[in-house]
Order: sequence, then C-alpha cells, then structure tokens
Amino acid sequence: MAKVLSVNIGSKREVREADLGVTGIDKRPVDGPVAVAAPGPRGVGASGVAGDVICDLRHHGGDDQAVYAYAREDLDVWAAELGRDLPPGVFGENLTTVGVDLTGTLIGERWRVGSSLVLEVTSPRIPCRTFAGWLGERGWVKTFTQRALPGAYFRVLEPGPVQAGDAVTVLSRPDHGVTIGTAFRAFTTEPALLPDLAAVEALPEYDKRKVRRALERRGASAG
Repeated sequence: MAKVLSVNIGSKREVREADLGVTGIDKRPVDGPVAVAAPGPRGVGASGVAGDVICDLRHHGGDDQAVYAYAREDLDVWAAELGRDLPPGVFGENLTTVGVDLTGTLIGERWRVGSSLVLEVTSPRIPCRTFAGWLGERGWVKTFTQRALPGAYFRVLEPGPVQAGDAVTVLSRPDHGVTIGTAFRAFTTEPALLPDLAAVEALPEYDKRKVRRALERRGASAG
C-alpha cells in the first residue's frame, strides 16, 4: 500500500556550503500529526509543513515547493550504492514514502494523503551545493543527476494534517505523460525534452519561464 513512512521536520543548522551559511536540510522524523498548508509565494513563503525550517527563501520553499517527498525505495538504492545508512529525512524530504514510484509521478498528479490533505505534484528536486555539502559525498551533484531519482515537490490544494502511516491515494492524473523523471532530465542532462514541458499547466511559473527562455534561445540559434 502506498503510504507515508515518516514525516520529517528540519531545524536551522550551519553548513559551510550553504549560500547563507545556514540550512534547514537536516530533517528528522516526528511523531503525531503535523499540519500542512500552502505557505505563500516563493520568496515569502517557507515550508508548507508546520514547524519545518527553510532558510534560503530565494531558492527554496513557497507554494510550489510546499512539501518535498522522497521514496524509501530510492533511499535504499542510494544506501546500497554509497555503502552507508540513509535514515528518513536525510535528503531533506518532508515526507518519506513507501509504495510510490515518485520518479514516475506526473506533473499535476493529485494525491490525497491521510483523511483530508490534498497535494499536487509540481516539479523535481534539482541538486545544489548545499545538498552536496550536507551529504559529504564527493561529486554528489553529478552522481545524483546521473542517477535521476530526484524526488518530487508538491503544492497544497487542500490543507490538512499528515502523519506516519497515512495512506497515499492518487485522485487524478493528467494526460500529458510528463513525469517527474522526464522534467528532471529535461532540466539537467536531456534539454531536448524541454518542448514536452511547454504545455504542462501545473509546472511552476518559474520553471515555465525557464522552458520558454530555453526554447526561444533554441529558435534564435536555429534561425
């Protein structure tokens, strides 16, 4: 059964590689229900998960990155490859899931989590130097990019509580076929896929602008 294995909340800590010198990437499992709601626009809103800290509001958080989820199955792949224990929350995810193919979820796919929380898939996580510094793995950004198991960001459509053990139910899936994996590869290693993203309505506006600029540059160079 698809469900939430753990709900993870971060506190501020110093990391040399972080742009601001501090980060909330160190997230740990918590007991009991946690409120989830839309936090506000990017640059103003932080995490959608109550009590969770996001330090760099310029690059993280906001309505389109209100919740970040990563699959326990994908953490297990990394644990085997890196030869180290990777507990829930270590990738900075708010929700560690089981029984869900997060890489195969569609942009705009909607989930009910637990009794009332409704989330919508928005975009993949793109690795940064804070992530690399936190894990302490040499060449981590390149390694993570090549493996293409990015996890997924969500916006909150209907607020509600979430806790470990909550069932994940897919309410709807759009018909465009663009998955989290497709979007990740388009933004990183396979820019030829960018045209597939152009008509995806649920993609965050800042990602839509990125796609438009890339396609405009391609058109100009072709002309």
